[in-house]
Amino acid sequence: MINHTLTRRQFIGYSTALGASLYLTTPLRAGDPDRITWVSPRGNLEVMDDFNLWVAEKMGYFEELDLDVTLQPGPTEALAVTKLVGQNQADIGFPSPGVLLASIDAGIPVILVWEMVMKQVFDFALPKDSPITKVQDLKGKTIAVGSEGWRVIVDPILVEAGIDPSTVTYLNGGPQWGQMVSLGRADAGLTWRGLAAQWKALGLNLKYLVGMDFSKHPSNGYAIRTADLKDEARVDAYTRFFKATCMAYDFTRANPLAAAQLTYAQFPALREQMNPQLALDAMLELGTAYFDGDRAGKGYGYSDPEAWKSYIDTVHKLGQIENHLKVENVINNAFVKGANDYDREKVRAQAKAHPLTDEFKDLKVNYEL
Repeated sequence: MINHTLTRRQFIGYSTALGASLYLTTPLRAGDPDRITWVSPRGNLEVMDDFNLWVAEKMGYFEELDLDVTLQPGPTEALAVTKLVGQNQADIGFPSPGVLLASIDAGIPVILVWEMVMKQVFDFALPKDSPITKVQDLKGKTIAVGSEGWRVIVDPILVEAGIDPSTVTYLNGGPQWGQMVSLGRADAGLTWRGLAAQWKALGLNLKYLVGMDFSKHPSNGYAIRTADLKDEARVDAYTRFFKATCMAYDFTRANPLAAAQLTYAQFPALREQMNPQLALDAMLELGTAYFDGDRAGKGYGYSDPEAWKSYIDTVHKLGQIENHLKVENVINNAFVKGANDYDREKVRAQAKAHPLTDEFKDLKVNYEL
């Protein structure tokens, strides 16, 4: 089962007022499902990106695996997702690599244990008439971001491309940073896979430099408290959570229209923003990258130590982190084997048999799964 009733304002107020632990992995009573609180880095839940969680809930995978999962929108402040996990106010966060390293370097006791995107997930949005054609053209330009803390995401991308970050100017546009770019008030804006379809639905006139085309850095994943790796009960609960995620991945690959339909149905605001085809495209633009670990034969959720070493080296050289962190203190693949152990054929058969509504049954799948 899953809960997602708090608004962003309610969540911030609740967390602040409580000041204590929202840590819910341990059951309240013997026989209760294990409770896990997951927190988003986006400030809202009304996106197609988290389809794996909605599919797992709607198809009963969480309940089947004896879990009670709560999703929280979280504030957009850069380190919020790791702080909430480190302070026992959430169990699983979804940080970007820059946020993860900055957090660990600052002493927040978290570690990434589930790679969502092995390749670069971040892109740059440009005004439609922009003369910029490659990432190196961003030198000396203005870059819109949703929060000042997002520079920990952008700076390593620029350094990898041979650009000194001090040559660019960051413009904090808050929730309207995409509109700033569309209106030509910034030369570029940070974005990520899956957001292009949403911005298109909002009427933003943009084109994109796609990060996967120019960057080899890893991307976002799910992080937990480092100490939880030593607690058998928590390890068991997390393994089941990630197994439900794997099942949702296979469901989606077998029937992407059904996965999109289940996710799209969650939020009236999402249905107001985009039509079903755009919603499907938004889901798959990012979602296909979630499957890369399995495609590589490593299993869903696998983190590549070499890619992370290269990223850590870049960020340390940049001076974004003080300590030259060890890979084993940043990522851990302990959950991959257990989470990928389930009946795939059963899940895929379930997906193929799932009924489709009239608005989804004839949609076009534009991405290879």
